[in-house]
Amino acid sequence: MSRQRWYANKGAIPHLENIATFALPSADPGVVIATNLVADRSVTPPALYQVPLTFRRNRFPDAVEPITEVDGYLVFDGPTDPAFTHALLELMIDSGALDSGGMTVTGHCADSTFAASLVGAALISHVLVGDQSNTSIVYEPATQSGPSVICKLFRGLQTGDNPDVVLQTALAAAGSMAVPRPVGHLAAQWADGATAGSRVRGHLAFAQEFLAHAHDGWRLARAAAAAAIDFSSEARALGVATADVHATLARAMPTTRTNPSDVEEVLAQMYGRLAAALAEVPALGSHDRALREVFSQAARAEWPAQQRIHGDLHLGQVLLVPGRGWVLVDFEGEPMRPMAERTRLDSPLRDVAGMLRSFDYVGGSLSVTGSPVQTTDWVASARAAFEEGYGDASGSDVVANRALIDAFEIDKALYETVYEARNRPDWLGIPVAALERLSARPRAV
Repeated sequence: MSRQRWYANKGAIPHLENIATFALPSADPGVVIATNLVADRSVTPPALYQVPLTFRRNRFPDAVEPITEVDGYLVFDGPTDPAFTHALLELMIDSGALDSGGMTVTGHCADSTFAASLVGAALISHVLVGDQSNTSIVYEPATQSGPSVICKLFRGLQTGDNPDVVLQTALAAAGSMAVPRPVGHLAAQWADGATAGSRVRGHLAFAQEFLAHAHDGWRLARAAAAAAIDFSSEARALGVATADVHATLARAMPTTRTNPSDVEEVLAQMYGRLAAALAEVPALGSHDRALREVFSQAARAEWPAQQRIHGDLHLGQVLLVPGRGWVLVDFEGEPMRPMAERTRLDSPLRDVAGMLRSFDYVGGSLSVTGSPVQTTDWVASARAAFEEGYGDASGSDVVANRALIDAFEIDKALYETVYEARNRPDWLGIPVAALERLSARPRAV
C-alpha cells in the first residue's frame, strides 16, 4: 500500500487493520473477489482505504503482474482484473445489494436507459493512468460502437455522502449537460469502530459516461498560451458553463442567505491561511497589511447566497467536448479536507476564484519551464473573458464583487504558496506574484 499513488502517508510504514471485507459475486468460479476496508493506524485519526483484491489459480490473458501468491492463489489488484471490474459495474447497473463481512453494500442505478445500453455489452476495462487519490477504471466497447464508461473507485474513504456522487447525480437529474451522464454508484455501511453496534455510511464508487474525445482544459489552455493563440472565446464559454452549473445546483439543492457569522467564519479561515503562508514564506510580510485590507473590504461587501459548489474548480477539472461545449467533472472537492467541510454550503465565488487562479497558473507554468512566449496579455484576456461570461450568465456584477472575488483568489493563492514552498520551490513565484498583484490592485466596495 505504501507504494501506491493513492496512499496518503508517504514515507511511513503502514500499520494496518482490516475493518471489514465483502465478496463480490464472480462470473468465473475460479476467481474469488474480496474488497477490504483497511484502517491505517500509523496516522491519527486512522485513515481508511478501500482495497479490492482478486484471487486466481492461474493468470488471465494480458494480466498484469500479481501482487503476491497466497495458498496457491495469485493475488491481483482488483481494478486491474476484469473479474472485479465487471462485477463492480454489474452491481451498480442491477441496483444489487450485498450483506457480508460486516458490511452492507448497495448498488444504485442512476440512469436506467443508459444502464440498459450496457447490459450484455462486451466491455474491455483498463485503469486510467494519472489518478492519485482514487483509481479510475475505463470501460470501452470491444467493437467500435457502443458507450464508454468511467468508474471512479474511491480509495481513501470518509464517512458521509461523497459530493462527487451527490452533485453530479443531482445536476444530471436536473437536465444539465455540463456534467457527464451518470450510470450509478455504490454505497456501503460498516461498523465505525467507536461505539458498539453503530454503523457509518459512505460511497465506494461512482460510474458515469466516459467522454473519450474530450479535450482536457489544462492541456488545451496551456497549448494555446504556448502558441500565443487567443483563448478568450473558450474562457468566456467556460464562465457561462460555470454559472449555469451554479444556477442548476441552486435550484436542485438547498441554499441559504450568508449571515454575519458565516462571513466571520470564512474570513477566520482566510486569516489562518495568511498566517500559515507568512510562516512558510516570511518575505510575504511586506504585503501583510495590504492583504489584510482586502479581507477587510471583503467583510464589508455584499455576499451572495451560500449553496453547493464544485469546491476545487480549475482547468484540470473541465473538459471541452466537441459539439457539446464545456463539461465540469470531479466534484469531490479538495480530497484532503474532511467530508463535513466538503459538503457545506459555500460561496459560488470560491469556484470563480479557483478558475482565475488556474488561468494564472497556465502563464506561470510556461515561465517556469523556460518558454520564451510572453503570456501576460494572454492570461489577462482569458481571465477577463471568464469573468465576463460568468457575470453575464449569472447576472452578478463582477466589478461590484471585486473585493470579494479578490479575497477568495488571495485565499487560494495563500494555499498555493504553502504548497509550492513545501513541494515545488521553483513554482513559488507564481502564487507570490499573484499576491503582490492582488494586494496592490485598486478596487471599490
